[in-house]
Amino acid sequence: MAAARGSAESLLRLGVVGVGVMGSNHARVIAELPGVEFVGVADPDRPQANFVAETLGCAAVGDLDALIELGIDAATIAAPTHLHHDLALACIRRGIHVMVEKPIASSAEEGRSIIAAARRANVILMVGHVERFNPAVAAIKEAIHGEDILSIAITRVGPFPPRMSNVGVVIDLAVHDIDLIRWFTDSDIVEVQPQLSSAMAEREDIALLQFRTASGVLAHINTNWLTPFKARNVHVATRKKYVMGDLLTRQVTECFGFQPDGSYSMRHLSVGHAEPLRAELSAFLTAIREDSVPAVTGEEGVASLDIAMRCLGGRGEIATAAARKLARRAAG
Repeated sequence: MAAARGSAESLLRLGVVGVGVMGSNHARVIAELPGVEFVGVADPDRPQANFVAETLGCAAVGDLDALIELGIDAATIAAPTHLHHDLALACIRRGIHVMVEKPIASSAEEGRSIIAAARRANVILMVGHVERFNPAVAAIKEAIHGEDILSIAITRVGPFPPRMSNVGVVIDLAVHDIDLIRWFTDSDIVEVQPQLSSAMAEREDIALLQFRTASGVLAHINTNWLTPFKARNVHVATRKKYVMGDLLTRQVTECFGFQPDGSYSMRHLSVGHAEPLRAELSAFLTAIREDSVPAVTGEEGVASLDIAMRCLGGRGEIATAAARKLARRAAG
């Protein structure tokens, strides 16, 4: 493993690349973590970078190279997806551990390139699938452990996010749940049946996705940007129980003891109160300090992205190419 300047006994020097909505939250949490020296943030939007830096008491720079020059052991990358590949490789070449926000890259090929580079450089690479760290998700995972899972149904809907410009609901929202399906079942997705529509937005804003895993589990994702309120619900049916979770209110209910007359018992499961992003970033730091496998590996990130791209039927590649063209125009 690349030797981090921060050991288990010393401070790890961290930086954040990209301080939009998600990156600003990264910065906020990192500034509060024990055993960390928050070095600075990098973003070409200097007023935003300066605001975050002044609020949290760290440096603000315009790009990754300047952040690296300040001396960092690890970085979290929360820049637009089409920049993930180049930013991650720039960190890895300098022996800097990296957590890349989901999706890991614009394509599975780019994701695999990042994985290969991290392996060669012997640095930690983690992918930011924060929903895994939601206490309600953890409670569902525990409730279905060892069970014969039959089906999974996930609803993730809400209004159109103004920040979104170069991807649709599959990459922005459904990739969370593709990852959860693979994680809940400990199985690869082998069949994909997508239904997509662009009702109000330029890219798909409605997606009904059906899957079958290698273990035989049937799964369904309903996601859109048309619902006027946010909803995040997970239902899992096994041979012995039915588990329902609301990921926003963090309430998880288990139905069990089914009887021939249709009656059954119900109980509310204990759910923790940890902030998912704090738990995720803490897991990243633990992997660095202990030289251990990160909670969400690059391979897992690529597998979920690959399924999302299959749902898009190639449309995702077109979207990222368009995003790069717009980025080049803005830079030139």
